[in-house]
Amino acid sequence: MSLVTDLKKTKPGVDPHWNPGFDFSIVRSAKRRSISIEIRQAQVVIRAPVGVAEVLLLDFLRQKAQWVRQKIVEQTQRLAQLEPLVEPVYGAGAELPFLNERLTLVIGRGALAAIRRVDQQLHVILSTRSRLPDEQQIRQLLMRWYQQQALRVLTDKTRQLSARMGLVCTAVTVKATRSKWGHCTNRGAIQYNWNILLAPEHIVDYLVAHEVCHLRHQNHSRDFWALVASVCSSFATDRAWLKANGARLSL
Repeated sequence: MSLVTDLKKTKPGVDPHWNPGFDFSIVRSAKRRSISIEIRQAQVVIRAPVGVAEVLLLDFLRQKAQWVRQKIVEQTQRLAQLEPLVEPVYGAGAELPFLNERLTLVIGRGALAAIRRVDQQLHVILSTRSRLPDEQQIRQLLMRWYQQQALRVLTDKTRQLSARMGLVCTAVTVKATRSKWGHCTNRGAIQYNWNILLAPEHIVDYLVAHEVCHLRHQNHSRDFWALVASVCSSFATDRAWLKANGARLSL
């Protein structure tokens, strides 16, 4: 959840003794042109361009404090309903989600590390030459495999939907990002977080629809959401699912 404002619309004048009643951090970037408040996992971050006075940022936060508190309460309640995150165990017989499937790990050893899928199994070959612990080797191989599959699956889905909508996507890439599941540039390039393949396929389809629609609307206006709804009728529930469960999609 985020809120963005134009720098020209902010006016400093906050009481230096004002206390918002919640913790927050400030992150500055030379690439930014606006101020935003992001709330993820009930944590508040103010993002701003380099050089913007702190008093201006605090005043903006004061103006939006009621909205921020409301979102903190909502996210805290949602987090309380989730089971605690459990660190995954990478061993023989472990099951990993892959779209609508669950794949079972089969561990072997050989001179060279390798990984390949056989039906509903992922065969992981650990290198006898490696000095890395087994679990670290397994995780590295799994991450490489999921990235490769994500690039293939997401490129295919993006190309198909773009063509159907008469839009042009110039490039598809995958990366493990911390704050975003997808990003569409004004040049038509789309980047996805490859961990999305740990979600059910209808969530993947929603994410693709979301980013492809940004090829036409580089915003989150009513026109944008109307376009998303036209190609993904379940977008509202899919979006809510991703917000509630996104933190759990990680290797």
